[in-house]
Amino acid sequence: MRLTLIHPAIGHRAGERYIRSWQMEPLPIAALCGLTPRSVELAFHDDRMEAIPFDAPTDAVAIPVETYTAARAYQIASEYRRRKVPVIMGGFHATLMPDEVARHAEAVVVGEAESVWPEVIDDLLHGRLQTRYDGQRLPMNHARIDRRLFAGKRYLPIGLVESGRGCKFPCEFCAVQTFYGRTYRTRPAEDVIAEVAALKHEKKLFFFVDDNFAGDLKAGRDLLPALAPLGVRWITQMSINAAHDETFLHEMHRAGCRGVLIGFESLDENNLRLMNKRFNTMQGGYRRALANLRRHGIAVYGTFVFGYDHDTPAAFDEAVDFATEERMYIAAFNHLTPFPGTPLYTRLQAENRLRYDAWWLDPAYRYNTLPFMPRAMTPEAVTAGCVAARRRFYAWPNILRRSRSHARDAFMFRNYFLINAMHRNEIGQRDGYPLGDETWRGQFLLAQ
Repeated sequence: MRLTLIHPAIGHRAGERYIRSWQMEPLPIAALCGLTPRSVELAFHDDRMEAIPFDAPTDAVAIPVETYTAARAYQIASEYRRRKVPVIMGGFHATLMPDEVARHAEAVVVGEAESVWPEVIDDLLHGRLQTRYDGQRLPMNHARIDRRLFAGKRYLPIGLVESGRGCKFPCEFCAVQTFYGRTYRTRPAEDVIAEVAALKHEKKLFFFVDDNFAGDLKAGRDLLPALAPLGVRWITQMSINAAHDETFLHEMHRAGCRGVLIGFESLDENNLRLMNKRFNTMQGGYRRALANLRRHGIAVYGTFVFGYDHDTPAAFDEAVDFATEERMYIAAFNHLTPFPGTPLYTRLQAENRLRYDAWWLDPAYRYNTLPFMPRAMTPEAVTAGCVAARRRFYAWPNILRRSRSHARDAFMFRNYFLINAMHRNEIGQRDGYPLGDETWRGQFLLAQ
């Protein structure tokens, strides 16, 4: 049997080159590859960086779907289904919107695929594919990551590794809590170490893609001492509470951590209260947390969202000033997005503030526009404010001003200007980006 795995793009503009920053290795594909018997012939196509050969022979197609990639995934599925090739879909969006996804596929995997993927493969082999498979939350000692399908593809030279999954915090806008049910699980430390050790000679930087690396500080303390002897550099994303545990920060830096992504989201406590993120300002707040991180040599990628109910036009400059004063390595200034299945989406829907029934499928929606009505500003004002904030933060004088704070670490300083220049060049590149391929002229082939 021949099985084709596809990672869909967000979309494609006519005649435009692919956006390089979107080209990191798709870890879900490696996970599926690792769970598929070697007797099954696998092919893999990354829609972000290559044309899909729809007419190449295959017995089935599997597509992980995110909300932003749903429209493109359905286009791809329709092309294969017209050719009588069965399509299997899973991923976050399939779990959030299973009935919608089921209209575009012969089979839908809801929840985590690892627990049911062997059954899916067996059913394919015996011609009895079911319409739905419900994955269960298993201990993470089942992970089998196989990257052989990535050979020859021009991904960014960053090694993606998962050491934990889920998050216990109840942030209103976050789909992670919907998918994982506010649980947090970790992989056995020895499995993580083995994976990193196998990749260290070909990757200069690792990214632990955990939803929250600080989701279990005790588990982190078990992993970090084992990671330190490998001598690798890595970054991750974590909640701000860990920044108040200086022993943990010391162990992180000793283990090779050089940067963390932290969701600050807002400087307004009323907004933080509304998004169920008041924990952000506990234990001395943002500035103390950032001072602790700097003292331990850990750079910060700060993220901010705009469009919450208490945001005013002044919020953009306040966030940029704060990120500059705190000498953040990089920062993101984005609008709020209500993902289906989240408490935020449910609230905005009840308040009749959604501008589209399903923004991810609406032809009028474009990337970096607001799919809902803010309370204090127009959607256009929020979009313009985000763009202006990025332009201020990534202006060359600001980049130079912040650079002096990152000169202590030769590796981070060497990459600082490259990364900031990349973000500067991409300020408006994604604005107005279509969801789906705008040159596609077919129609969705829907299940009856």
